[in-house]
Amino acid sequence: MREESRSWSRDEFTRQLRHVLERRYHHLHPFNLRMHEGTLTRDELQLWVANRFCYQRIIPLKDAAIVSACPERAIRQRWIERIIDHDGRGDADGGLEGWLRLAEAMDVTRDTLLSERWALPGAKFAAEAYLTFCRTRPWLESVAASLTELFAPTIVQERLAAMLKHYAWIASDGLEYFHRRLTQAPRDAEYALALVTERATTREAQELMIQALEFKCDVLWSLLDAVEMGTPAWKVP
Repeated sequence: MREESRSWSRDEFTRQLRHVLERRYHHLHPFNLRMHEGTLTRDELQLWVANRFCYQRIIPLKDAAIVSACPERAIRQRWIERIIDHDGRGDADGGLEGWLRLAEAMDVTRDTLLSERWALPGAKFAAEAYLTFCRTRPWLESVAASLTELFAPTIVQERLAAMLKHYAWIASDGLEYFHRRLTQAPRDAEYALALVTERATTREAQELMIQALEFKCDVLWSLLDAVEMGTPAWKVP
């Protein structure tokens, strides 16, 4: 437990949130480092894209939980854009469809993702833990947990560059998901950061926001741990 103290200024609070990401965001995970260095095998990338879908599929569900819990109409109106970004609307595809196309570009069928045939227990557990957090904790803590998106543009740029440079076997038209996130993530992170730093004004509230962000970092790290430790027998019929 951190030492009791007066609340941080808004600027200092922002620095504290960013410090969490500098130390604990999954851009530091060995699996991501190897991905960006271009040393992953085809099997490792295929296992990753299938298991990351465990997380991708719950994103609109956790955002729906935030919308449901938030009592403020203006915030709900703004936050619902995230659900549309991932689920799509009408004939416009969203991020979930984009991830399925990414998998297909890596020679992994969409049925493999949707059926979770290659999903590892650790990846499923991490994703469900995040969804449970957003369904059970106060909505502002769930907003704080989403602030991993502050570092998302950096890792997306690195990931996109690595795939184009090192993994030429991936069909380039399957990388549209990453291109979209380069504009969506900064927009979403800026709004969420403003909400958290404006609303969490006591030191106790600020500490809860920090803990929520640390938890989310643990979720993303744990998912990669599961993929990194996947056994050679993970491709089941």
